[in-house]
Amino acid sequence: MDPLSGLETKLLRALVGNARSTWAELAQLIGFSPPAAAERVHKLEERGIIRSYCAWIDPELAGYPLTAFVAVILDRPARRADFLKKLMKMERVLEVHHTAGSEDYLLKIVAASPRDLDHFLGEVLKSIPGVARTRTTIVLATAKSIPLMPPQNTSLDSR
Repeated sequence: MDPLSGLETKLLRALVGNARSTWAELAQLIGFSPPAAAERVHKLEERGIIRSYCAWIDPELAGYPLTAFVAVILDRPARRADFLKKLMKMERVLEVHHTAGSEDYLLKIVAASPRDLDHFLGEVLKSIPGVARTRTTIVLATAKSIPLMPPQNTSLDSR
């Protein structure tokens, strides 16, 4: 894939900050006309760089104040497809990551309460065929959570 141009990076950063930006606002940012800004954004969509637009909902205010990361170990690799198919239907499972290491998957889930989390783990997740073990870490506070931002340059963040 071609690297992002500086103009594309500016557009993406603006849209990550406010996906409801108007074509006029984006045009002003990059010094183009609104139709030209729209064309640039449409090209980013066509390339698959912009996958979709969404509202970022606060889980606590939406009734899910508890966030947990659940590491899952499957009993055998042949169970992956069915396991993933079931997880994709679960709205409280926000992220599913296939991982290297001792666990097969890392899930980010939300729950309404500790009892709700217990029910989800014991009655829902562990009832999926192939789930051998889980390890749950409850989030006490989140210091940073942002959507992906395109790099401004090639230097490392730690410099």
